[in-house]
Amino acid sequence: MSTNNQNIVLANLTFHGKKHTLSLPQDATISDLSESIANELSVPASNQKLMISKVGLLKPPFKDPDLALSSIANKKISLMGSTAREASAVTTAQEEASRRVNPSGGRTVQQKASAYKTHDWKKEQEESQYTFTTLQPLPYLPNPRRSLDFLQRLKDDAGIKASMRKHKFTVPILTEMNPVEHTQSNHEGTSRTLGLNRNQGEVIELRLRTDAYDGYRDYKTIRKTLCHELAHNVHGPHDRNFWDLCKVIEKEVEAADWKSGGRSVGTEEFYEGGHGEDVDDHGGWTGGEFVLGSSPVGGVTSTGDRAQQGMNRREILAKAAEERMKRMREQQQGRENAGSGS
Repeated sequence: MSTNNQNIVLANLTFHGKKHTLSLPQDATISDLSESIANELSVPASNQKLMISKVGLLKPPFKDPDLALSSIANKKISLMGSTAREASAVTTAQEEASRRVNPSGGRTVQQKASAYKTHDWKKEQEESQYTFTTLQPLPYLPNPRRSLDFLQRLKDDAGIKASMRKHKFTVPILTEMNPVEHTQSNHEGTSRTLGLNRNQGEVIELRLRTDAYDGYRDYKTIRKTLCHELAHNVHGPHDRNFWDLCKVIEKEVEAADWKSGGRSVGTEEFYEGGHGEDVDDHGGWTGGEFVLGSSPVGGVTSTGDRAQQGMNRREILAKAAEERMKRMREQQQGRENAGSGS
């Protein structure tokens, strides 16, 4: 502080690195200095902090508001604080920040930085290539929509997809079989065909339904049958090579089955794939056109009706459906005749 004359006190202070001189009356107090700072430097009293050498830090409201300004003459004064404009900018920033406040915790919600995940185009391309091209329920059996959903579940199964990608299996048609056509009874008991692989993977048929058509078999058992039939894409007879591949596929499917779960099965239709197990699936395939309704010869399906050779898959499926319905009518007629005593 320095006095210019008996009526004026000059207050020299530093603010934002610049020196400022304020003229006040000789009897001015620290409170008058604060008011002068607010008017001339636009720093509101609430933002003012005065660091005075050998006195310390003073800020409004002052402990001694009547402290004579002349008593701190010739002392270094540093003004700290924000101007009204700066304070307004801070308030605006705070209001913007408050829009991101977490109501439950009262803290700013921090967006979690998620790791950038690259799109696995190769995997998607392979899954679209190595899969079941067409799902075909039997439309003449009850509730074909449910059968279609079951086939779709098999197609979308993570384990099946992973194994088909690894072995590059593409199966044009995955369909269900009619239980009545693949169940045989004699004095030794009842045998049931669980699955069929036609023409080295051209068509795979699976036994989805119970014998009485009133329900569906256990999903994991059917999936295991599908593993068995996929192994027939490579090996026809049930030899050592076949069983080795079958076990590999089963382990791959189980390993990739992140959902796990499923029901346990304790029926005569359940089988465990393995060397020496007698799985009644007609075993194998034959080259050339896909043939339906042919009988197994020596563990390998024969070429059957020559009239079917050269037919496309849609025509073959339509013909097979006709044959199934014909056999069902014949069986029904036979039961009626037997009931009438003929």
